[in-house]
Amino acid sequence: MQSAIKPEHDRVSLQKLGTYAPAETLAAVETLLQPLGGMATFVKPGQKVLIKPNLLLGKTPDKAVTTHPEIVRAVITLAQNAGGEVTLGDSPGIGSPENVARKSGILAVVKETGCHFVPFETSTTIHPDSGTFQHFDVAQAVLDADVIINLPKLKTHQMMGLTCGVKNMFGAVVGLRKPRLHLQAGTDKAYFALMLLELCEALAPALTIVDAVVGMEGEGPGSGDPVQIGALLAGSHPQAVDTVATELVGLQPHQVHTQQQSIDTGRPYTQLQQLQLCGEPLDLLKINNFRPAKMTDVNFGLKGGLKHYLRNAMTARPVPDHALCQLCNDCVTHCPPEAMKIENQKLQIDYNLCIRCFCCQELCPHGALTTKQGILLRLSSFLQRKS
Repeated sequence: MQSAIKPEHDRVSLQKLGTYAPAETLAAVETLLQPLGGMATFVKPGQKVLIKPNLLLGKTPDKAVTTHPEIVRAVITLAQNAGGEVTLGDSPGIGSPENVARKSGILAVVKETGCHFVPFETSTTIHPDSGTFQHFDVAQAVLDADVIINLPKLKTHQMMGLTCGVKNMFGAVVGLRKPRLHLQAGTDKAYFALMLLELCEALAPALTIVDAVVGMEGEGPGSGDPVQIGALLAGSHPQAVDTVATELVGLQPHQVHTQQQSIDTGRPYTQLQQLQLCGEPLDLLKINNFRPAKMTDVNFGLKGGLKHYLRNAMTARPVPDHALCQLCNDCVTHCPPEAMKIENQKLQIDYNLCIRCFCCQELCPHGALTTKQGILLRLSSFLQRKS
């Protein structure tokens, strides 16, 4: 009896793909997985396979907010061909899972392929063996799976810098439990990044495949601009994949909080020299002039009252665009510290309560929340660009 191929966590595969045409996409995903042993390395006949895409908001595929449905179709097809019993699910930031999946085009693919859609609604508490966070409440559907395939979209992220493999697993936390974790972290981005790392490690997706054909730059993950990257990435370890993704778009580790936190805590696969890169050469896929999200805070090591008074100068804050705001109340409902309200037919923000998590900007379906940087933060951003 032939022994099963064990995935090598330090191996990351890259593949060029410039279009989402169905046949080309399926061929590209299949080629992408070949250096990793193919889908059969990760999915065995009869196993329950959960595909976890990015279903942040109910936007059409051209907005680059969600994983593209043709990438989803290709992964479902290959997992089914390997003998897996395939389901797909997520917990969107706003809107019911079914509506978001429908608007993004993913629900149609689920139905056409015979896959089963499983909304993340029921939570179960898990207790990791080690780490700072002693428990997480995650979707039962995630725990029911034998194999998790993590299927993120490569996008900027206003709070974390980049959302890719590690951050995508935050969708395993159901509904309003996400804002609670934001509130627990407060303004400490390193602490929130550590939570994301430990959650991803606890859930341990077997395979991460990144949709970076068309990514998002600027004020992501919900209100940025689509950008042609033309690449797919895959690996068995989300951190290894994220290291390559960070390099792909030309970001530095300090610009991606999960990446920097992983380095600071001595986690593996944070340096390119620690990885085996397969498939298309990374240098041929790298893009220039990728526009990161605006820097959202600078830590000058100030303490106590001085830091309080300089807070607005040192951080960015969400600002309503009243011309675009539809007073839908979604941001008010999902604001972790309850710093937002609608008063006199206008959205108001109490910046003394605001923890700068940018959940409102991330989830606004109308793009009505912009980012304003304080003067010291703007100066710091300018100096970093010049250095």
